[in-house]
Amino acid sequence: MMVHDSPLRKRHESYAGRIRTPPHADVARPGAAQGSQTAPAQVEFIAYGRSDQPEKIACEILATFGQLQGEYAAIRKGAGVMDCPHRGTILITGSDRREFLNRMLTQELKDLAPGRMAKPSFWLNRKGRIESDLVLVELGDRLLVSVDITQVSQTIKTLSEYIIVEDVQLEDASSQFHHIGVHGPRASAVIAQVAGRSEFDLDERHTTTVKIGDSDVVIVRSDQTGECGLHLITPISGAEAVWDALLAAEQGGNESSRRVRPIGWYAFNTARIEAGTPLFNVDFAADTLPHETGVLHDRVSFTKGCYLGQEIVARIESLGQPKQQLVGLRIQSDLLPVAGAQVFAQEDQGALGPQIGLVTSSTISPMLGADCIAFAMLKTAYTTPDTIVTVAAEGEQASAKVCDRCFYDRASASAATPSTAPGANPKDDP
Repeated sequence: MMVHDSPLRKRHESYAGRIRTPPHADVARPGAAQGSQTAPAQVEFIAYGRSDQPEKIACEILATFGQLQGEYAAIRKGAGVMDCPHRGTILITGSDRREFLNRMLTQELKDLAPGRMAKPSFWLNRKGRIESDLVLVELGDRLLVSVDITQVSQTIKTLSEYIIVEDVQLEDASSQFHHIGVHGPRASAVIAQVAGRSEFDLDERHTTTVKIGDSDVVIVRSDQTGECGLHLITPISGAEAVWDALLAAEQGGNESSRRVRPIGWYAFNTARIEAGTPLFNVDFAADTLPHETGVLHDRVSFTKGCYLGQEIVARIESLGQPKQQLVGLRIQSDLLPVAGAQVFAQEDQGALGPQIGLVTSSTISPMLGADCIAFAMLKTAYTTPDTIVTVAAEGEQASAKVCDRCFYDRASASAATPSTAPGANPKDDP
């Protein structure tokens, strides 16, 4: 797999060079009496690839501009604009495309109105296990599919194997389109401004197309962070102009007062874990069963006709539960487990029991007073809320309570206790 580079990388490096961050307290600063109190921000990237093939890098994701506090605050109080090179695009054409996909995928697509609704769906194999996690957007003359960049080729290959006489063509269009996310309570206002509209309003899982500069941009609403989330699919030729327009919206008088700012993976990841949003290739992956993911009813229709893998899905549904499920964990100390950390049953008097699962994601939650929270894939017998388990964290064993994955939503935000931890205080203005 070739590394999928972002067309916005130079924009990120240029932006980082224009902003200043306080120096680290433990770093000696020559000429302190006369020197500057700030230093240029350092943009940081992280490698992204398939969870089962960590040695193969699919792309690099912008992690942070060195201002994590402001980036997170933009999501909660303004609008955070995120580059998403980890999303690929499949273009599907042909008169039989919807009928064909409706026989293949887990979601009901008969009501996929052109230019109005977006449908998340799973593509399964014959054993009922996930091949890929898709978002489908019908545009009338073609269908766009947003998919994890690591699964584009495999999805096209496996779907194509079932095309016999149907008029369906699948194309890897990842080099034609680029993906940008806008997350936060000001997201809709930002789109209205850059699209030259008096207002912009889009319901969850709905889609529309707007003109930004010279580009026709497809927008899908998906609230992944507990705030309004707008996912933009733009022609790659216009990606830089769209990015510039978004960042120019609602500028304050200086950098510290910006209500709209670019954000990286670290801020987004914290916010989406707080909101209870699991991600493909992070919290579940290829070969996972739909019932294990925590997003079953968002991706699977139980009233449509047959599709590949349906018999397995229906059997598990009738049995009532899979062998394992994705749950939330609230750590009972300030120890933060990392992805891949082992989770153990906790027996009488706190004794360590057998291993029952693994942590898939974790973060320190600003909206929960800097508590450590996580997602974990656990054996179903241990997924009852308030079950106490033991997690390996920072070289120690920490107790954790099983809970619902959704730790935060805007409706309950007023009752939350914001953290005063450096780099993650939602009370600070972006």
